[in-house]
Amino acid sequence: MTIAEIQNEIVDEFSFFDNWEQRYEYLIELGKDLVEMPEEQKTEDKVIKGCQSTVWLDAKMEGDTIHFTADSNAILPKGIIALLLRMYNNQSPRAILESDTDFIQNIGLQEFLSPTRANGLLAMVKQFKFYALAFQAKS
Repeated sequence: MTIAEIQNEIVDEFSFFDNWEQRYEYLIELGKDLVEMPEEQKTEDKVIKGCQSTVWLDAKMEGDTIHFTADSNAILPKGIIALLLRMYNNQSPRAILESDTDFIQNIGLQEFLSPTRANGLLAMVKQFKFYALAFQAKS
């Protein structure tokens, strides 16, 4: 699936909820379903700078795509990173770099988040794109 197709799925899923409380609960469930990152991978160099909570992101190139693993020590950021993982995992560096983040506005996520959480969300997206840029430069 392309990133745009995944984003459309996410927008459709969020449209089923009547209010932000339901969307918030959905994000928490996504975080609970996220496979935990092994403790030995939770190192300082994998911490996303700019997040209020601790969020770890690691990436490995597997063939032509990037495989990401992520985790957080807080429930809401864990749900947000799970949502971004769904979108960016197993995509090519080029697809990640060329993707937009309009779906964030389409589901109203940025309006729901506090300014510090919104900054954390942007830091997460930037880190995914940074990894993509680094892997693209290597190839």
